[in-house]
Parts: sequence; structure tokens; C-alpha cells
Amino acid sequence: MKNYIILITILTFLSSCGNKKETEDSLKSNLEVNLVELTPEQIKNAGIAIGRSEQRVLSSLLKVNGVIDVPPQNMVSISVPLGGYLRSTKLLPGMHVNKGEVIAVMEDQQFIQLQQEYLTAKAKSVFIGNEYDRQKELNQSKATSDKVFQQIESDYKSQRILIRSLSEKLKLIGIDPEGLNENTLSRSINIYAPLDGYVSKVNVNIGKYVTPTDVLFDIVNPTDIHLALTVFEKDVNKLFNGQKVITYTNNNPNEKHNAEIILIGKDLSLERSVVVHCHFEQYDKTLLPGMYMNAEIELKSANANILPEDAVVSFENKQFIFIAKGNNMFEMLEVKTGNDENGYIEILGSDISSKNVVIKGAYSILMKMKNTEEEG
Repeated sequence: MKNYIILITILTFLSSCGNKKETEDSLKSNLEVNLVELTPEQIKNAGIAIGRSEQRVLSSLLKVNGVIDVPPQNMVSISVPLGGYLRSTKLLPGMHVNKGEVIAVMEDQQFIQLQQEYLTAKAKSVFIGNEYDRQKELNQSKATSDKVFQQIESDYKSQRILIRSLSEKLKLIGIDPEGLNENTLSRSINIYAPLDGYVSKVNVNIGKYVTPTDVLFDIVNPTDIHLALTVFEKDVNKLFNGQKVITYTNNNPNEKHNAEIILIGKDLSLERSVVVHCHFEQYDKTLLPGMYMNAEIELKSANANILPEDAVVSFENKQFIFIAKGNNMFEMLEVKTGNDENGYIEILGSDISSKNVVIKGAYSILMKMKNTEEEG
């Protein structure tokens, strides 16, 4: 009888140890699959709410930066084709000039020489023209040889070419050849503004001699300024012409300037970026060429699985959500997230459309799971 009681005791102890080991294995298994159990009171106190993911078109903002630029047709460098000495100018950087306005006066003896050559050639052409007509008439009656006529014809055509070339040179320096005569010869020429705009650079001073390659002034018409944005390769395919852009400066971030994409570059730089040109919807004179600006471009994605931001928790540099498994059990599931907008976030890859997800109180469950692991 005594041996029987001892046997029963041993079996009871072994059974108790087996149940304990089974309970521990079950808890370990739960932790391995990221399961946590809450009491009804814990669920109520944490304000946990269950819901489903939604399908919605989600937008995101692409933040880039760039610099204000001026198209080539709105920026001009002023030079003198024949060179010369600067006699007078009143230009200062920042001054406004009107198209056709005299902005400088140049003088040089070569201007006189060119006018003299033109008037001399023009006077000589009268004599050659008369001689040409006379020789032509004589040749028709065979009173003169063909050789003589051909020579005068060649001289006549050469003189016309000379007059035409000198005429174009005069126009190049702003002198009207039609109004030029011995009484209007001048040693100076006027330099006119080719467009409305502002003087950005003055590179000369009174009395300085400039060559044809020297730039006297730079004039910019800023009414058609562009914003050149730098966009990296991975984001270029998200952009299109006509896309709206909101821009602002670092000095005044609260003042927004609306713009629109008009041209997307086709060449990648060494930094794997592309230049995207934008046009401002309204000209603002406070925006100057060369000024740095920030820009935000709204991007729209396709229909996406979204959840409230409260449904997603961060842990050890990863993103997780909790799936309601029933019987107050919750499973922690790792997910990849995408764009976020207005309190919602995109869930990438994982198909959770048919799952009951904790959309509120997810952090409370995470804290409960961490505490449980620490106690274990």
C-alpha cells in the first residue's frame, strides 16, 4: 500500500511538471509568433478599436530645391561689334531700361573710316554705273569688244557688292546708311537697349577701350523668369508637364509662389539628377535670378491599401500592425509603409484587406507585449 501511494505521488509530480512544461512551451510559441493576449478591461482602458484597411488614391509631397533662372531670350550681353572707346553711359546695376533707349555712346576713328569708305564707294558707283550703261550699248552695236564690256561689268558688280557690305557694317554699329552723307559723318555711335529689363552688370567705365569680344553690360528681363529644380533620377518618372508646384524661399517660407512644370530635362548629371523647369503663374518682382528656392510637388499614387497612422507602430526600426485574432488575442505583423496623407498611411506589399486590424490603441498593445516579454 505504501509503495502504491509513492507511485501515485511520483506520477502526480511528473504530470504537474509536464503541464508546466507544456504551458511554458505554449507561451514561448506565442512569443515566437508575436501573439499577445489582453483582458477585456485592458482592451477597454486602452481604447482599442478594430477596423479594416481601405482602398484610396493617396498623395504625397516631393520636396526639392532649385534656383531662379532666366531663359536665353530674356537675357542679353551688350558689346560693340567694332570695338571703341566708351564716351558716356549712365547705367548702374539694378537700373531699369526700356527697349530702344540709348544706354551708351561709343567713339573711335574707325567709325569715321567706315562711313568714309561707304560714301566714297557710293560716289564711285555712280561713275561705274554710267560707264557700264555706255559700254553695254556699245557692245550691243559691236562698237566695242566683249572683253572691254566684261571688264566694266565685273567692276560694276564688284562695286555694288562693296556698297552692300559696307552698308551692312554700318547697320551693325547702328548707323543708317540711307541717311548718311558728307554732312552727317560722326565719330561716335549710340548703343541702344535691345529689350526692356534691368541692368545686372556694368563691366566698363568712361574712357575705357573695349574690343568686339568685351561685354559692356548685361541686361535681364525678369518678367519671364523660370525656376530650375534639381530632381533625382528615382523621382523623375513621377513628374509631368503641367504639374503644379508650390515654391518658397528660405527667408520667407510662409509666402508661397505657385508654379507649373513646363519642361523636364532628358539628360542625367553626374549626381544622377535632372533639371526640371517651372514657370511662375504670376510674376513677383521680389524673385530675382540666381535666388535659391524650395519647392513641393504633389504626387498622386494609384489606389493603395491605407490604414490610419495610429494603426502603425515603430519598433526596432521596423513598422508593425496588430491583427485581431479573436478571444482577445492580437498578432503583431511586420509591414512596409509608403506615402502618408491626412492621417492615413499606405501599406505596401502585405494583403490585409480581409483582416481585422487594430486601428486605435496599437501602441498600448505593443507596450503590453514588451512588458510580457520582459517579465518572462
